[in-house]
Amino acid sequence: MIIEASDAERYPTLSKDGRHMLDFMREHPAAPVYRNQSGNRLQPDEVDTLRQFEATIREASVGWPRGGAPEWRAGFVERCFKSVPYYKSLGSPPQRFEDIPTVSRKDLAQDIARFVPDDVALERMINFRTTGTTGHPLLIASHPLVAGSYLAFHKRALRRFGIELSHGKGQVGVVLLGYQRKCFTYVSVTPTMEESGLAKINLHPADWKHADDRGRYIDALAPEIIAGDPISFSEFLKLSISHKPKALISVSMMLLPGLRTQLENRFECPVLDIYSLNEVGPVGVFDAQSGGHVLLQPELYVEILDPKGKPTTNGERGEITLTGGFNFCLPLLRYRTGDHASLSFGADAPVLIELAGRSPVRFRLESGNWVNNIDITHALHPLAIAHFSFHQAADGSVALSLAPSAMWLADAARAALKPLFGNQDIRIDMLAAEDKTIQYTSDLAGATA
Repeated sequence: MIIEASDAERYPTLSKDGRHMLDFMREHPAAPVYRNQSGNRLQPDEVDTLRQFEATIREASVGWPRGGAPEWRAGFVERCFKSVPYYKSLGSPPQRFEDIPTVSRKDLAQDIARFVPDDVALERMINFRTTGTTGHPLLIASHPLVAGSYLAFHKRALRRFGIELSHGKGQVGVVLLGYQRKCFTYVSVTPTMEESGLAKINLHPADWKHADDRGRYIDALAPEIIAGDPISFSEFLKLSISHKPKALISVSMMLLPGLRTQLENRFECPVLDIYSLNEVGPVGVFDAQSGGHVLLQPELYVEILDPKGKPTTNGERGEITLTGGFNFCLPLLRYRTGDHASLSFGADAPVLIELAGRSPVRFRLESGNWVNNIDITHALHPLAIAHFSFHQAADGSVALSLAPSAMWLADAARAALKPLFGNQDIRIDMLAAEDKTIQYTSDLAGATA
């Protein structure tokens, strides 16, 4: 039997103003069907802790010496080997950091409890499930303080573009967008922002009394920030909305420049592309002047590894591998993300260059030469495509699959890819699923590293 938490448990510091905000978001005439309940679950002392954390992150420097290591790394390794069951089972830490075995999503999926430190109080822990696109469903160990800490890094990212958040009591701070057949939706308040409102909504018409209510509701909430992914933002562009947020934040999936430009022109605000993982939170924000995703966390160390697990040199591309993070329920050592980039050292922080999710895939041309999936991405950059996949079959034929709403771009997409593939036929299909898919796949031997 599942016992639902009460509002007092979901919102321990809820005031009269906070209650009014929740009622406003739930009971507005254009409100969607909210299918779930959630809350910040923060105790008063934890709210103070988060405010102090935000101040620290605001002023913190990010990075480490080129060819060196951050000062905090040795102590972090020692704590993991003393308190985390998985690392305790390995014995003493090796003398060389590079000799610590790497771990992956598959390891976490097999037994997440082995990666939770012994000294974390279980009664305050929370968890959530994520499916991703890797075939390894994952239960993430977390805590209300960890969930509340995301805001500090989003504020840091926004501040990079001159944006300071100000919405507080009686205002809606953030609306999170989804566009899925089934989506976790809820309302909450943010105690560190004077209980400003937060709503997670699903733009799929099935969650609304009338499809036009989607735009009416967002206009009524007038959120300071709207966050989503390229799929939900593509639907968002279709709505009749007059509200102009301070910024849009895109997470979870690759955001092509064409779609970013379309969003910026329509809503007259910056669009931030944040590389974020459920396992470690916000990692970096794209900054064109810096040439890639600038790292956001002061205690997150990034290695770039080759297929054999060895660190790359001279700015070579490889797998993004992470150590550290702010999730004290899930401290990670040399966690292989499955995502790929190269690493450079910018003026104020390290930068992930040409970030691409999941393993690199190459595609064979009729000439017998190969092109990288990055080349495909570059070719499609000018187009406002939110959701696509590209596949090469065992016979060498290739197919680009687009979301139904983007099929009108089929001819433009084929033309954009023609300089790469020449006279080779490029079939355009319709994506079978509205949800996330693996973007690049091939049945050819030698296509993947």
